[in-house]
Amino acid sequence: MVATASPSLMDRLPSLIDGMPPLAGWEDRVQAAIQSDRPVFLEHTNLRLTDISAGFAIALHMHQPTIPAGHDGQLINNLQHMFDHPYDGDNHNAGPFAYCYARMGDFIPELVEQGCNPRVMLDYSGTLLWGLQQMQRQDVLDKLRLITCEAKYQPYVEWLGTFWGHAVVPSTPIPDIELHIRAWQHHFAALFGWEALSRVRGFSPPEMHLPNHPDTLYTFVKALKDCGYQWLLVQEHTVETLAGHGIQQPHLPHRLVAQNSHGETADITVLIKTQGSDTKLVGQMQPFAEAKTLQPMSLGNVQVPPLVTQISDGENGGVMMNEFPSMFKRCWHEMRQHGSGRVGTVGFLGTEYLELLAAAGVTSEQFPTCQAIGQQRLWQQVGDRITPDSVQTAISDIQQADGNFHMEGSSWTSDRSWVEGYGNVMQPMQQLSARFHQAVAAERWSDRRSAAYHRALLHTLLLETSCFRYWGQGAWTEYAQTLYRRGLAALGQPA
Repeated sequence: MVATASPSLMDRLPSLIDGMPPLAGWEDRVQAAIQSDRPVFLEHTNLRLTDISAGFAIALHMHQPTIPAGHDGQLINNLQHMFDHPYDGDNHNAGPFAYCYARMGDFIPELVEQGCNPRVMLDYSGTLLWGLQQMQRQDVLDKLRLITCEAKYQPYVEWLGTFWGHAVVPSTPIPDIELHIRAWQHHFAALFGWEALSRVRGFSPPEMHLPNHPDTLYTFVKALKDCGYQWLLVQEHTVETLAGHGIQQPHLPHRLVAQNSHGETADITVLIKTQGSDTKLVGQMQPFAEAKTLQPMSLGNVQVPPLVTQISDGENGGVMMNEFPSMFKRCWHEMRQHGSGRVGTVGFLGTEYLELLAAAGVTSEQFPTCQAIGQQRLWQQVGDRITPDSVQTAISDIQQADGNFHMEGSSWTSDRSWVEGYGNVMQPMQQLSARFHQAVAAERWSDRRSAAYHRALLHTLLLETSCFRYWGQGAWTEYAQTLYRRGLAALGQPA
């Protein structure tokens, strides 16, 4: 367990600031919590690499957006809107969704008490966590606190950081990338404490969207490292080898290298989510079945168990709502029956796996190297002279020759553009961000813990939520327009 300084009264984050979650203002305290390199799981894990032929890791992604759809148009969570309008569309699922957000707080203690050795990684957007607060769903939050803060259950559960407002990275204004990352850290610490935050080492990008524009990717990787993250979850088809080929060993950790248009580089360890129908694979625990077919692989001079990694929505669809619970429990009981000392297949947490590799003498320098998709083609076109102009010229030249080439990144919804056709959201989003940062540069706020600063920041981050483009034109883009106007009002500027 990571040791952190005992927080003073001034260090304690309020649960809410004028009804809004704390999103900024405690950066020094956040940095103190996440800067330790001391292992999180190594001292407590009951796994030994020499006993394991292969492993798997699953993550559950949970998200509901904040929308201006409450009484008199106030900000509420979409889950609340579902409860308020049960006969619209699939809103009858509100109750099952709410249970899905809490149920790991039941499943993990139950399995541990039964002698099983479960593992699960959790990825909750900031807007969902705030929504649970707004709805006063302490029943859900208390179950999450149990498996997050109770020492008995910490070896079995890992939280992954994410963007607070569920913004897709490539279309997020570059200055806001770190704001989303820091905002989630603030909010998580307010809900679960500094010690819990100190154990968050992995990161899950919304929509599994990895930017492939050199400057955006570099900014993203650097921000992750600056914010204390040690590894990133990526999707298989969003990365390539340095030679431009597909990933040959997706079940081994890789080192993602990012180079910007000034020639600066940054890198971070990545775990690769293999392709497939996400909710079906996780819902039916396919990663466990796949891992049972694998054998140890060479990494450096060490034989290590490969890792099958998957993430999916934790609540969406009949498979996750209905089939997943029994499959999840069945797998851990099957592993328990095989006996803990026998060489076989086990579940890992991402950080746990990487810490065990490090303890076995495997360093990140020995990981296979990868880059974002399209990078090899770009750098080949750029040549030896790397400048912002040469990079932009190369992108334009390739796009003229190949209309399918783009620098918008890739995601698990790779058939969908997050930019094209959404000028009525993208332009306001960019304008509000620009005006927010102009106000920051002008020192509009002397206290970033203030409600006034939070109101402006909140609307800036909310407008960047992916849902306002994911769900197409209509009510959702109108929600975005409303957030834009209110964001300007929070800045004291006319629409």
